[in-house]
Amino acid sequence: MDKQKQQTNKNEINSSSPKNKPSGLENYARYTSVAIQMGVIIAAGVYGGTKLDEWIKWEVPVFTVVLSLLSVAVAIYLVIKDLIKKK
Repeated sequence: MDKQKQQTNKNEINSSSPKNKPSGLENYARYTSVAIQMGVIIAAGVYGGTKLDEWIKWEVPVFTVVLSLLSVAVAIYLVIKDLIKKK
């Protein structure tokens, strides 16, 4: 009787674990959205920096450099936060 209960418990554990694992398509969608999010954040930082430099008319593109680096840091922070949360 005990062996049947143990076997039943093992089968229940084994049958429930594949349901918890995300499929390959879910992983693909997740990482694709992360890459698009990073690209949009960095592009927005570069665009904003370029427009600020054009408006202020400095010879050195200070805002482009600063906002580009800041947007990369923000993008990396958000990606790491998102990946840790969804684990």
